[in-house]
Amino acid sequence: MSSAFPEFKSCRIERYSDRVAELVLTGPARGNAMGPDFWRELPQAVAAAEAEAELRCLIVRGEGEHFSYGLDLPGMAAEMGPMLQDGAAGRARIVAAAAAMVSGFDALASSRLPVVAAIDGWCIGAGIEMIAACDLRLASRQARFALREVKVGIVPDLGGIQRLPHLIGEGWTRELALTGDEIDAEQARSIGLVTHCFEDGEALLAVARERATSIAANPPLVTAGIKQVMNARISGPVSHGNREAATLNGMLMQSEDFAEAMQAFMQKRPPEFKGR
Repeated sequence: MSSAFPEFKSCRIERYSDRVAELVLTGPARGNAMGPDFWRELPQAVAAAEAEAELRCLIVRGEGEHFSYGLDLPGMAAEMGPMLQDGAAGRARIVAAAAAMVSGFDALASSRLPVVAAIDGWCIGAGIEMIAACDLRLASRQARFALREVKVGIVPDLGGIQRLPHLIGEGWTRELALTGDEIDAEQARSIGLVTHCFEDGEALLAVARERATSIAANPPLVTAGIKQVMNARISGPVSHGNREAATLNGMLMQSEDFAEAMQAFMQKRPPEFKGR
């Protein structure tokens, strides 16, 4: 049994058992927010787990009290800022950057390993888009969910609004995406975003490990095949929708409303959008 995994800045891989590993989100930004290191490292981390032939299931969880606050806006500003000042070339670079960012979530979705998301605390924005790419979603009763991209002037472009209708239906996806409002764990369970809620983070992790162990006991070629067949139903629309969203964001991130959203976020005040 191999025991050493590569070291990453934004996450780590821990082996729970011979057949089950855990991908732990670690930040380093507050609330395990997803910054430049995360987007670069996630595809590498998934590939590292897949390279371990004896592994048959992967758990994804956050370190500490939260799953993830989503996109690390301050952390991404240094990379995205120059693109916003570069006209048409900058818009093209934004589209390319979105494609690179989504590759990690696509890797989770297409992995031969079934992926169990264990969600405690906040799961915001890109965090929801990440769990939508997982196969099973379990939560603690302390979990809270919000698809907040609309609040910061962008369209979700990491697969969330393409995958979520298959999980929670068109109506709930539109409500979450258009309002940016939060829902609690019980409501998330009632609409199908998660399948089970547990009393606290400790109970959540215990059951996630039990569920992963149960999956890992099944024939690995069959579990991979089930994922492959189910992904085939939606892979085309997901890919097409991501390109559409990334292209739109290339335009929207040049808008006054996006600049206002960023300023309001930094100044901790409500934004005033003007539609231009």
